[in-house]
Order: sequence, then C-alpha cells, then structure tokens
Amino acid sequence: MLKCLAVLTAALGLLLAGASAQAQNLASFEKRTTMKTLDNGLTVVICERPEAPVFSFFTHVDAGGAQEVPGITGLAHMFEHMAFKGTDKIGTTDYEAEKTALAKVEKVYLAYDEARRRDVGKSDKEISEKEKAWKDARAEAEKYVVKNEFDEIVEREGGVGVNAFTNSDSTGYHYSLPSNRLELWAYLESERFARPVFREFYEERDVVMEERRMRTESNPIGRLIEQFLSTAYQAHPYHQPVVGYMSDLKAFSATDAEAFYRKHYIPANIVVTVVGDVRAAEVLPIVQKYFGRLPKGVRPDPLRTVEPPQIAEKEVVLVDPSQPFYVEGYHKPGALHPDDAVYDVVGDLMTDGRTSRLYRALVRDKKVAVAAAGFNGFPGSKYPNLFVFYGVPTPDKSTADVRDAIRAEIERLKTEDVTDTELAMVKTRAKASLIRQLNDNAGLAEQLGEAQARYGDWRELFRQVERVDKVTKADIRRVANETFAEKNRTVGRLETQAAKPAKQEKAS
Repeated sequence: MLKCLAVLTAALGLLLAGASAQAQNLASFEKRTTMKTLDNGLTVVICERPEAPVFSFFTHVDAGGAQEVPGITGLAHMFEHMAFKGTDKIGTTDYEAEKTALAKVEKVYLAYDEARRRDVGKSDKEISEKEKAWKDARAEAEKYVVKNEFDEIVEREGGVGVNAFTNSDSTGYHYSLPSNRLELWAYLESERFARPVFREFYEERDVVMEERRMRTESNPIGRLIEQFLSTAYQAHPYHQPVVGYMSDLKAFSATDAEAFYRKHYIPANIVVTVVGDVRAAEVLPIVQKYFGRLPKGVRPDPLRTVEPPQIAEKEVVLVDPSQPFYVEGYHKPGALHPDDAVYDVVGDLMTDGRTSRLYRALVRDKKVAVAAAGFNGFPGSKYPNLFVFYGVPTPDKSTADVRDAIRAEIERLKTEDVTDTELAMVKTRAKASLIRQLNDNAGLAEQLGEAQARYGDWRELFRQVERVDKVTKADIRRVANETFAEKNRTVGRLETQAAKPAKQEKAS
C-alpha cells in the first residue's frame, strides 16, 4: 500500500511540477504583475491574464474584529454591510433632503439610547416617546432611499459574485466584471469608500442581530465556540466574536460606525488587486484618477495587547440537548513566525480531509467519531492564534472517547517521525492547493491581496509553498512538542447532560 502511495505521489508531483513550470510559477507571474503604492498610501496589485474578456478585483481592508474595543464589537462587520448601501449619488432620490433626515435620525437615536441605557431618572413613558420619535425619524429618512441600487448597477453592467466578508483580521470586498467596465468599477469601488452614506443603518443592524441569533444563539456549536474563544483568550481581542455581542449590536450607533470607518478605512490600510484581461498601463491611470481621491489619513497604531502565555489547561462545558461536540485548541505564533510553514504541514497531515490522520483514526478505523478535523489559524492568523482539533462522537461514543483518540494522534506526532510518504504527499498537496487558488481570477485576486497586505509582498503567496517544501520531520516533532502541551490547551465540550457528581464516601 505504501509503495503504491509513493508511486502515486511521485506521479502527481511530476504532473504538478509540469503545470507549475508552464504557468503557475513565481517567475511567470512576475512578468505580468505590477504593484504600485499611490501617493495617499493605497496599494494596487495588477495581474494581466488575457484568457477571457473579464476581470476580478479584491479590496482588502486591514481592519476586522480584532480592531474593535469593548462596546463596539461587530462594527467592522456592520460597516461591511454599510458599504453596499450606496453614496451621496447612489441609493438616494434626494441626498440633500436625506442628509438632513439622517442627521435627525442620529440625533433622536442618541437621545433615546442615552435614556434607555443610562439611569437618568426617565420614566418608561419618556423612554417610549423617545423611541417613537427615533422610529418616526427613520421612516422619514426611508422615503429617500433607492434600495439595492449599488448592487443593481453592478449586476446590470454584467457584474457577478458581488459579495464581501469580515473576519478577525480584515474585511474583503469582491466581484467580477467585463473588461470594458474597468473604469465603472474604479468609480464605484472608490466612491463607496470615499463617500459612504450610513442610510438604513438601524434596519441593517437588525439584520446583523438576526445573523447572530442564527449563527450563535440558536446554534449550540456556535455558542460553544464563542465561549471557547473567550476562555482561550483572556486579553487579546481575538476573544471577541466578529459578529459582535448582542448588547453592543443593540447599542452602537451610526456615529460609532462612522468613527470606525474614518479611523480604519484610510488608503494606507487598503490593498486593491485587479486580475484578468487588463493592462497595467491602462489600469494605473484609472486607479490613480479614482482611488487617488481618497484622503491620505493616518494609519492606526498596531494593536498593543499581547495575549500572555497560558499557564494552565482551561475547559468550558456547555450542556444542551443536541449532538455532542468536542474541541481543543493550542496557542501558537502568528503568520509571520518562522515556523508558520511547519504548522501548515501539521494542519494538512493531521486535519485536512479524508487522508488526514484524524479522519483515518477516529472516523475510519476506531469509529469513535462521525467527523474529525481541525484548522490552523483560528480565529485569525495575523496575530498569535490557535491550532484547533475537533470531533463529533458517534451515537454510542462520548466526547471523552473523541478526546482520547485525538490526543493519541497528537502524542504519536510528538514521539514518532512522520513517514517519507506522508511528508511527500503533504508537500505535493501544498503545490496542488496553490495551483487551484490560481486557477480563476477571483481566487487569485483574493490571494494576492491577502499576501500583499499580510507580508508586504504579493510574492509571498508563492514562497510559502517553497517554505513548506523545506519542512523536515524534525521540524514537525519539535513544533508538536512545543505547542501541544497540556498547559497550553483549552478544551470545549458540548454535552447532552451534565456530568453526575462523584459519590462521597461516608465518614468512618
């Protein structure tokens, strides 16, 4: 069996090497990729791929959940929603009138929120009156809104894949358009960051609150993971949920959101990538014309808080009449650490798919779990983060059975060298993964943007594969022993019922 795997690995390696040599290596991309930083600090990366008359873009904003402070959790995600609401020219029938109406909405909301949240001696009747005034002001402002106009313009002009995301480290925006709509894209994308309008803010806040209810409060695993993170992190903002705490969602205002936007959505915090049937000589003047309008701004200070070393195992248990679930995580360094590639190898080896050690041991062989996997870099990777393992017990097994099986595989990783075949397959899959990421314009635009923002050089996207290729068996054992230690571990268990207390022996 091992011999067959070795032959298969070698054959796949040759195939991938051939494909990479033809089109996917760094030298090839350097010839058709241009990077420029505008005078205001915004960075643009352009990759020419003339195979089809379309292009994709990705806007990476270096602001996510980790940039929030207590009281405004969820604002990074909230502004992501606001970025689709239009500008002073898009999404309104009469902006001057709407601007006055929105100012009134904010004024009466702040008065209502002051009375509601703070003990200022207001009666229930007075608070209800202030709430009604706020809702009436919202209804008045709503009269000027042209709903979904930004999205409709993009789709009318042939755009597809209009979407965005927010995570702990960043916010990203993306879609694709025909090549002859390049200038339209530059206008739309720059305009929504140059002149955003916080219309329908409180209506959209209700939407985000419902997202939280679905993903967290109505989801046992979601509730467990939120508690798991807040237990694993006692200082660093990675302990905060990206969607935000419900009390914050109920309280923060459009004024708060605008302050977050003005602080973090400055050009030096933004990387824009354009990939497809474009020419850098044509793109750069257009990007300069539109994105160059964004005011320079001062880049926010780096985070000051560093998570202190964990000195004892932690555990959180959630009792809920649902499917049991087990998770354990270990603190590890961030993406810029020299061992980052080693963690990538460990992640592939232990947790990635049906060939992983966890799947084969827990699901296929021992049958203690119906699912077993994990991930490297949770909840983000920019700062020191967690390496996580998890499993879902089979009906006749417990979270303790899953725990024991996971730890047996971890101990094996710490005490035994991986085989030559395993290591070769991991390195081959790393190359295959890179090729898949580069197959389409949208995927490549996102990967280039992430690499440029994270490392300051888009070429690191390719160099990470080279670093994976240099990982040794000794590296894996060393990192496993340094990281997967009891005192560095946080455990989360979802149980159908609370454990029974141990019986007390009668005193003699």
